[in-house]
Amino acid sequence: MANTLDGSAKNREAERVLLDVIKTLQDGQKGFAEVGEHLKDPTLKRYFLAQSLQRANFRAELENELHRDGMPDVSESGSVAGALHRVWADVKAKLGGGDSSLLEAAEEGEKSALDVYRDALEQDLPLPVRELLSEQQAHLLNSQEYIQRNREELVKA
Repeated sequence: MANTLDGSAKNREAERVLLDVIKTLQDGQKGFAEVGEHLKDPTLKRYFLAQSLQRANFRAELENELHRDGMPDVSESGSVAGALHRVWADVKAKLGGGDSSLLEAAEEGEKSALDVYRDALEQDLPLPVRELLSEQQAHLLNSQEYIQRNREELVKA
């Protein structure tokens, strides 16, 4: 799988796409940790902290693909949308929105991440990268559904 991305214009576009996904994963990693810190339910708290670590692992997998192509380490900036989303989740927590509001914010974050993955998979990417993104996307979809189910249960309670 060496050199799955080379210097051609097509592969520079693939690199750009991967960088967008990596920034989204940075946002998710930070967002899950932030929400996890504020959740009161211990099971959800553990889940969110585990998901933060999972996003870091996904990011490392994608960065390895970029490193194979000789790209340097990716900055820790994340995206503007992700930073705003984390601030919103923090505000909800501080205003006493409770676990339901935090889950709502996380659910929205996962929907945004899934959009980024969907856009990435619409690009002409090397097969190993496409397979990796597809596997990660499936995990994000399961996570979004888990968060939604738990939010709906809290709303009913």
